[in-house]
Amino acid sequence: MSIRFFRRAALSTGQLLAAIAFGGLFHSLGIPAGWLSGAIIGAIVWGVILPSGMADEARLPRPLIEGAMILAGVVMGAGITPAALATIGAYPLSLLALFLAVVCVTLACSLFLIRVYGWRRDDAVLASLPGALAAVLAVAVERKVNLAPIAIVQSFRLLVLVALLPFPVSLTSDGDPRALVGAGEEIAGPGAFALMVAAGLVVGLIFRRLGVAAPLLLGATLASALLHVTEIAPGVVPPEIATAAFVVIGVFIGERFTTLERRSFLPLFGAAFGVFAIGLVISAGFALATVFLVGVGTGEALVAFAPGGLEAMIVLALVLGVDPLYVGVHHTVRFIGIGMALPVLFRRDSPP
Repeated sequence: MSIRFFRRAALSTGQLLAAIAFGGLFHSLGIPAGWLSGAIIGAIVWGVILPSGMADEARLPRPLIEGAMILAGVVMGAGITPAALATIGAYPLSLLALFLAVVCVTLACSLFLIRVYGWRRDDAVLASLPGALAAVLAVAVERKVNLAPIAIVQSFRLLVLVALLPFPVSLTSDGDPRALVGAGEEIAGPGAFALMVAAGLVVGLIFRRLGVAAPLLLGATLASALLHVTEIAPGVVPPEIATAAFVVIGVFIGERFTTLERRSFLPLFGAAFGVFAIGLVISAGFALATVFLVGVGTGEALVAFAPGGLEAMIVLALVLGVDPLYVGVHHTVRFIGIGMALPVLFRRDSPP
């Protein structure tokens, strides 16, 4: 084997260890979704300290990332249980309000990026979609658009939500901010877990052949959801395996920053902050309207409508002491809805 192979292996291992170190630190500090956000920061720090040009060599192997996507999809699909489906039927107005919020956030933020910063339409829409970060980045990679600005805007929103918002709200809650998604639930047995992964891989490969965006992630989500709804494979993914998957995905997200010229970071912060602020204000407005119209709790509505990631918002719900099922259903519907809309908005044969 060549020296280059061992160098790439060493750099990738170092990046992964940095992600684990920061993830463990964030988790120990009680930051919700600490493993995910910490892994993002760890990958960015590793890329910054490397000499220029070496960041590309530190990228994780593609099969490892795709395996993590499948596991993440299995974790997300496990939230779609018979109880969750019953909750969906109980909150039609709330889910309608969520749909309108996603549309308004995407349109408003896209117009902001196009009019103020001169972004192209495709780049602006991908940066503005509130949630489904992994699917958005997967589509961005496939279409070869200007990936780094999209990743910065999307990741800034996620990082602020998972790292800053929980602190003030956790003061009013007795929940454990270090709780993992699925904590306290029945763990899937080896057979059920293997079935979920195998089914996710099969459906993901079918989706890939059909040209669906983020096929492995969405395929595993759908397969896992069907297995849980039918109770063929009940139980959640072991927390250690779920944590490992989110660390790898965090590295995948963080890698988007490491190849960006460092002098290009600062000009993008204005766009990132603007998108975050616009999305937060609009989402909060729809959440408060839902509180008035539907009668759900303010905490439930604010977390359910927050433009953040599924797993992070479920943990935030646990911190706040609000209903994680209500929050999980809304973010799952948002994730699947955005994921299914992406192939329509960005067909492979359409110009970027």
